[in-house]
Amino acid sequence: MRNVITVNLGGMKEMNAMIRKAFPIVATLLTTAAAATALAMPANAAEVQIQVQNPVVELTVNEVVRSAPDMAQIGAGVTTRAATAQEAVRQNADAMDRLIARLRQLGIDGKDIQTSNFNLNPNYNYNRETGEQTFAGYNVNNQVNVKLRDLKRAGVVLDAMVAAGANNIYGPNFMLEDDAAAKDTARGNAFKRGRMMAEQYASMAGYSGVKLIEVSESFQSYGPMPVAEGAIRMSASKAGADTPIEPGEVGTGVTISVKYEMQ
Repeated sequence: MRNVITVNLGGMKEMNAMIRKAFPIVATLLTTAAAATALAMPANAAEVQIQVQNPVVELTVNEVVRSAPDMAQIGAGVTTRAATAQEAVRQNADAMDRLIARLRQLGIDGKDIQTSNFNLNPNYNYNRETGEQTFAGYNVNNQVNVKLRDLKRAGVVLDAMVAAGANNIYGPNFMLEDDAAAKDTARGNAFKRGRMMAEQYASMAGYSGVKLIEVSESFQSYGPMPVAEGAIRMSASKAGADTPIEPGEVGTGVTISVKYEMQ
């Protein structure tokens, strides 16, 4: 669900005769019956009409703030196969116990290890010539999501997962654990640029200023930016046999929609 904040600035009198103008100037006159219907709607109606006297400019502005991530999420798991479901589950449990124990040895807290998927399925071999399927046992897959807070050890952790028996690994996905400050910065930049653009339109239309009448916002997150090839080579050289991992930067985006009345 999109996070929407609506701020309405302006008069709310005489809703039976509310007028909303846009640029180019298009006027819509609400009839008494329509206004009465609007008044009868619940308080959380999708949109509130605001009385304006001048043209309105509507803008959508997006700003992205790039930051160094402070956390990564890695998906790791084990897939096992056996003739019976019980044996496949037992083998998988043993392998996952070794994997989780190794993660704990690496200093990863239990709260940062969470099971994300477990499934048991029959396995069949398919003969393309005859079209027949032959039962071949059971597959078990168990997956955990691991939050890694020491990004410098990402390569070490990945290698340790493989050594401990993980044969399914996804990630790492880099992120900010707390992106509130980045959102505040992106929001401020977007709002400032939106007002500047509205003032430019007002000036071009012969008006001297603008008045805010509505604003809404939504958020986006973006993955790491590609890193330079030289940085990857340097990391590989320093890390030796460890898998080279570069966190790059992650983006936090805010998109706002603003409406300004020209003054």
